[in-house]
Amino acid sequence: MTVPEPIQRRIRGRLELLYGDRAPECLDRVVRLLAPYAAKLPQTRKPAWNQRDTVLITYGDQVRAAGVSPLRSLGMFLDRAGLKDVLGTIHILPFFPYSSDDGFSVIDYRQVDPALGDWSDLAALGNNYELMFDLVLNHVSRRSRWFTDYVAGRHPYTDYFIEVDPSVDLSSVVRPRNLPLLTPVETSRGLRHVWTTFSDDQIDLKYAEPDVLLEMLSVLLFYIEQGARIIRLDAIAYLWKTFGTSSIHLPQTHEVVKLMRDVVDAVAPGTILLTETNVPQEENASYFGDGDEAHMVYQFSLGPLLLESLLTGDATLLAGWLKGLPSTPPGATVFNFTASHDGIGVRPLEGIMPADRKVRFIEMIRARGGHVSTKRNPDGSESPYELNITWFSALSDTDPQRHIRRFLTSQAVMLALRGIPGVYFHSLVATPNDTAGVERSGRARSINRKKCQLDELESDLRARDSVPGRVLAEFRRILAVRVQQPAFHPEARQDVVDLGHSSLIGFLRTSLDERQRILVLANLGPQPCEIDCAAVAGLSPKTDLLAESETWSPGNTIRLEAYQTAWVT
Repeated sequence: MTVPEPIQRRIRGRLELLYGDRAPECLDRVVRLLAPYAAKLPQTRKPAWNQRDTVLITYGDQVRAAGVSPLRSLGMFLDRAGLKDVLGTIHILPFFPYSSDDGFSVIDYRQVDPALGDWSDLAALGNNYELMFDLVLNHVSRRSRWFTDYVAGRHPYTDYFIEVDPSVDLSSVVRPRNLPLLTPVETSRGLRHVWTTFSDDQIDLKYAEPDVLLEMLSVLLFYIEQGARIIRLDAIAYLWKTFGTSSIHLPQTHEVVKLMRDVVDAVAPGTILLTETNVPQEENASYFGDGDEAHMVYQFSLGPLLLESLLTGDATLLAGWLKGLPSTPPGATVFNFTASHDGIGVRPLEGIMPADRKVRFIEMIRARGGHVSTKRNPDGSESPYELNITWFSALSDTDPQRHIRRFLTSQAVMLALRGIPGVYFHSLVATPNDTAGVERSGRARSINRKKCQLDELESDLRARDSVPGRVLAEFRRILAVRVQQPAFHPEARQDVVDLGHSSLIGFLRTSLDERQRILVLANLGPQPCEIDCAAVAGLSPKTDLLAESETWSPGNTIRLEAYQTAWVT
């Protein structure tokens, strides 16, 4: 099977923008790369997404058990916990051999870290769940063969990395970390300084060289062949570098994403590209392009806005943000989440939260045992970049019952929003801050990356009055309700409603066929509130799907207790 001519024309145009007169040769190489995959990959897959698509975010060695690989023990836990029917996709965070950053410094893109298992273990997970893989495409480990061959002077790897004279002015470059941008390296050709956006162990790749792009397209197709339905493009915003610019969100970066979209649409329709860009809302949404770029982008502003609303009891910023969200292009959606393996981003609050309110919010996180990571600004100053804390500890309260209630309502709100929801493993089991992990590693992000022994975890979940057990059981129940509701399709309409109280948010979801409507009501404050539901949306009858048996007659008010969410039909 050959690559269709219309797609070849699109790819040719993108290569011309990236590589100029080198484009014809590049196109020939791309077509030759795609041809065998177009012949062997399935050309028909299930519809891109529906309300069953909840993604679990987890490390490959999140759960360990004696005698089996961690990837196998993860599957055992999920099955025994009754999650197989309520989770659609498992996002296995980088499972490759690596040298730092808990997997995001990849040594070999095509191997499974033997400490986790092998490709057959991932295939076994794929029998019960769709799979999501990370394409860590901005940088590689300094221990990778690509970089060791660069140091040794072997072609073509001498052109794979960005060499910079230290005298070059790079002050306009946007920095996500406060580490040096250039790293000195002794090579067979003498001392060189290479571009390192994230750390001296993560060496940025030079996409201005077509060989690098071809390598990554090959890895992308390999992952799809291994069963990945969603490909997460890690740190994509920093991909292309040009001296004298910010080197973030450059037009060439967007063109690379569009080219990858052309590739997957040509040879593996149904594959989803998700861009990871922890930046302000408008910049993040730019990765939809004109409907020709990412299929899905992260909703990074949601987490910090929802968390701050629950901590202050004031949901006005969150409600205003929801009301102002732009529509997504046809066939595209957003990825909603509260917690992940990384911290809670602060940059996505830019232009939304006033500076004094942001300062108070950050202090609330510190008071709950969290850490604040900073980034380097062009003027040399530092500013908060992310908050490092587990989501469960971030919502801590002096009343344990209220703590659980507040935590669960945060998840019920997130799960009801337009888009695909992502749930981090530690949210499923209400993990508190891992302060010992931070002390061992010296890294703030370790606070939210604790690994578990299967027998100990299951024992904790079974214990009488176990908080993790109660949270998991309720999480499982909410998810079971969610997957049955067509109004929660990722592209189903969402209309924000004004409930007239600062602690309340509400939005109406309408199924694609307009046969089901669900009014989502949430009280994010510490005091009960009453709502005239008929006046708000005119729904009748009024049954709360989350309360199981509770109903209201038309015209009556709905009483929401402190930190309660209702899904009303």
